[in-house]
Amino acid sequence: MKTQVLAMEDNTNKTTDRSELGGSIPVDNVQALAFKGQEDIPVRYIRPEIESEEILVDESLQIPVIDISKLTLSGKPGYDDELAKLHVACKDWGFFQLVNHGISETIDDMKKVTEEFFKLPLEEKMKCAQLPNNIEGYGQAFVVSEEQKLDWGDMLFILPLPVAQRDLRFWPQNPISFRKTLDEYSNALHRVSMKLFKLITLNLGIKHESVGKLFENCTQGIRINYYPPCPQAQKVLGLAPHSDATVLTLLVQVNEVQGLQIKNSKWVPIKPIPGSIIVNIGDVMEIMSNGEYRSIEHRAVVDVEKERLSIAAFHGPGFEAMVGPLPELVKEIKPKYKTIDAPEYFKLVINTKLDGKSLIDHMKIQ
Repeated sequence: MKTQVLAMEDNTNKTTDRSELGGSIPVDNVQALAFKGQEDIPVRYIRPEIESEEILVDESLQIPVIDISKLTLSGKPGYDDELAKLHVACKDWGFFQLVNHGISETIDDMKKVTEEFFKLPLEEKMKCAQLPNNIEGYGQAFVVSEEQKLDWGDMLFILPLPVAQRDLRFWPQNPISFRKTLDEYSNALHRVSMKLFKLITLNLGIKHESVGKLFENCTQGIRINYYPPCPQAQKVLGLAPHSDATVLTLLVQVNEVQGLQIKNSKWVPIKPIPGSIIVNIGDVMEIMSNGEYRSIEHRAVVDVEKERLSIAAFHGPGFEAMVGPLPELVKEIKPKYKTIDAPEYFKLVINTKLDGKSLIDHMKIQ
């Protein structure tokens, strides 16, 4: 832990490549708006199109469950079957629930400080507010125009990795344990994601050593979501339909209120298993696998009476990497996606509003 603490120096005055990537237009705080209790909400949050969209009511259709404790050692009983299940989950679903991951205590600690942070007065939370042309901080993401529809939710977005580029301006000092807890959470989620990535490359028939360098300086973004209750919940979205732009996303549900839905002809509500981590394939994984694994469109809905909180950890390649199909997978077939450098890709992500799989459409070779 000593090395971690030393690494968390205040980088307030440090210039990084991320400072030129862009940011989000400031918008009103939704938690404060919801607190006013007014029945008529601003028109920018109303999405008429969602009222006609079908939601699956059959709760028997659920995403696969992967027991990572069975995947610790090749040859161990159950290893091959679980590895095959992981392949099917990535190929046919793009989502799965991960159980027996071994970091439950760290997750519980993170849940606690998350709930404490969002109970703070607005002026206290605003000490971590986003700055112009910066993606980190408290506010909203992917607001790129004054006309676009807004999500019914607030977020705190932090980039814990690479450690050398941490900017503690956006790390809350209240609750007092927040920074230490987030540091431990970041490291724990990174370890789990790298285990999964190694198993996934094995399923793709690629030697992990050949792609391991892509993640030597892994980028990690942690988005802590707060979705207030809404009197017109059926007309708004907590998070617009989109696929994640990274390699792997690890999502933790903080409280008991559900809201995640994935697109499978109809919108399928996901019922989290207590203690599980929900994992999904991102756009970079779809690109790297040349379409073998696909990122899946998903969204967040809100509740009429109760708040919902969740924590998403996004894991992607380092800034020095190239984003494109892995060479081993396009030796005998044509690449389906372009190859661009990581900074160009990240800049494209940050300056594009959430809109289904529009980013993948941009990366496809026509």
